[in-house]
Amino acid sequence: MLQGDYLLIGKIVGVHGLKGVLKIVSFAESLSFFIPDSELILKHAGHEQQTCIVKWSKPHKQQNVLLCLYGIDNCTQAESLIDYELFVEASCLPELEQGTYYWKDLIGLWVFTEDETFLGELVSIMPTGSNDVYVIKDRDKEILIPALESVVLNINLEDQIMQVRLPEGLL
Repeated sequence: MLQGDYLLIGKIVGVHGLKGVLKIVSFAESLSFFIPDSELILKHAGHEQQTCIVKWSKPHKQQNVLLCLYGIDNCTQAESLIDYELFVEASCLPELEQGTYYWKDLIGLWVFTEDETFLGELVSIMPTGSNDVYVIKDRDKEILIPALESVVLNINLEDQIMQVRLPEGLL
């Protein structure tokens, strides 16, 4: 991730048409980060980060977004940005309702069962059709836990701990 408090919201995966429109895989749940005049930060390994401004965007097939940026006016310019990642400042994120969390706040939590057995660290989150799945890892052992109210008993961001009730047969 970039220096400071930034959040990865997408990746440029291709070009759409000849006028510099970018095809983005979005990691955001809504298009709110891609509204006109929004500021995005582009970063690719080995390249200097760039700040850019959104001209327009629209949904395009499943998780994809078509994105037009000011200053990117042709296919050649757009192709040079393929594989760049898109970031926003975390301070731009809206406040969430109580009991809901951003993934960035959950990844890294230590996960314990209700009887205080250590399961490991929450290392990633997989979105599925019905609910997210938490990937918990401890050394070589990895378990998948559904992100359901009946399973997740408590999340304490201050202490960086999550307490869960494992479904029967999970361990």
